[in-house]
Amino acid sequence: MLFASYGFLAFLAVLFCVYYVVPIKFRWSVLLAASYFFYCMSGIENLAYILVTTITVYFAAIFIERGMVEQKKYLSEHKKGMTKEDKKAYKEKQRRKHICLLAATLLLNIGILAAVKYGNFFIANFNTVLKIAGSGKRLSFVDVVLPMGISFYTLQAIGYLIDIYRETVSAEKNIFKLALFISFFPQVVQGPISRFEDLSETLYSGHSFNARNFCHGLQRVLWGYFKKLVIADRVMIAVNTIIQNSDNYRGVFCLIGMLFYTIELYADFTGGIDITIGVAEALGIRIRENFIRPYFSKSLKEYWRRWHISMCSWFRDYVFYPVSSSRLMRKLYKYAGSHMGDKLGRRIPVYVSSFIVWAATGIWHGASWNFVVWGIANWFILMVSEELEPVYTRFHKCFPNLKKRKAYLLFETGRTFALVCCLNLFDCYDNIADTFRMLGSALTVHNWHIIWDGSLAGLGLSVYDYAVLFVGVALMVIVSLVQRGAGVRERISQMPYAVRFALWYGLFLAVLIMGEYGIGYDASQFIYNRF
Repeated sequence: MLFASYGFLAFLAVLFCVYYVVPIKFRWSVLLAASYFFYCMSGIENLAYILVTTITVYFAAIFIERGMVEQKKYLSEHKKGMTKEDKKAYKEKQRRKHICLLAATLLLNIGILAAVKYGNFFIANFNTVLKIAGSGKRLSFVDVVLPMGISFYTLQAIGYLIDIYRETVSAEKNIFKLALFISFFPQVVQGPISRFEDLSETLYSGHSFNARNFCHGLQRVLWGYFKKLVIADRVMIAVNTIIQNSDNYRGVFCLIGMLFYTIELYADFTGGIDITIGVAEALGIRIRENFIRPYFSKSLKEYWRRWHISMCSWFRDYVFYPVSSSRLMRKLYKYAGSHMGDKLGRRIPVYVSSFIVWAATGIWHGASWNFVVWGIANWFILMVSEELEPVYTRFHKCFPNLKKRKAYLLFETGRTFALVCCLNLFDCYDNIADTFRMLGSALTVHNWHIIWDGSLAGLGLSVYDYAVLFVGVALMVIVSLVQRGAGVRERISQMPYAVRFALWYGLFLAVLIMGEYGIGYDASQFIYNRF
């Protein structure tokens, strides 16, 4: 059941009615039933995967927390009869038990994710190695359907279990409530990757009907559908034409494709998140924002603080920090410090840890070397920028007023946007060779005449489509600029009723009339569904 389908809208209508009719204390149960119904619609055979994750994480969290409570109780009862060394030995013994249980549960769930998502990727690379070695043997590919949202709910469940181990949250004693946290239907498809301490505050309590929250939530959903159906699915036609005919569409066509895909990705992904947050808001549930005007960033580092925030913070908290503070990295720091000097020695472990994070981020996005190279490219640019930071500082000391000028701010924003467009190219083509070949053509083939000689009409878009895209993108930019102050919906709610009605009804008609609809009146799936 896709978000952009009539079936999903009917599902929401029934859910809203049932949710606000049943007693408040049972409303989280309604959400659990709805979430599992929604998940089963993607294929009931996929239910086994999310159930295994839920059950293993639930019992691991219970046992780890119980062990920690018993440890504190034992130390409190025997504090007079134990030496400092005895306490240290006992804590270490208990820590090893907890870490073994944690590691086993993480390996199981990461193993499931790796098997279903990356199994054929590993087989293909292994077969390539066999071919290079001259062996005639080949491994057969596995026919496994990727379960919906497995990348998202696996990370969310892992984050919860690690938080239990770190004692930052208490274990959920009700397995059905934990099942709701892991499977909550608005975010299981494409995120955000919520933290238990944040989502649990409003997920389980049940909420009385609030007309303002309900209307604001539906308005957010409508805005998400506008971005998805009117902008993303329309510009996707031109993007697919360019990508699928790379030999015919080179040079400036590639530049246009990069620009169009970046617009498509933003409208598609943020549109889906708008629907997620809007549905949750209509139910009285709070989900954190996942984007904060990323294309207004002035550097790639700032961009990754604004884009897919939940994913970036997850990899930072659960991968970068543990890796960078690990025993191996401490040894690397000592070795690098003694052989390369203290200044460089401090940076080497950070760069190695960052490399691991970005390589993992790349492979998380998809089972392709394109995504691995995309992650490493991001890492390389960020590390080079970090090394050049002293140069930037000296430059701005020489020109202190430069950052205050709007022209320079526009230059920084445009430079970052162009860089992001280039990096997004790795998501477009099938392999690394094609990606670099097309990027090279964008720099060497100067067929600028296509912009005004009518060639753009061959991309599958009419003058009407280009006009709709121009207005739609302009509207997204205006909304982003307005959001720097008070929220857009808050400002609109203060307007006269006639103006409010005209704005929202106009947006509804725009989605209804200008939306690009697929076969069976279901729009294409969201891009991040495949991740």
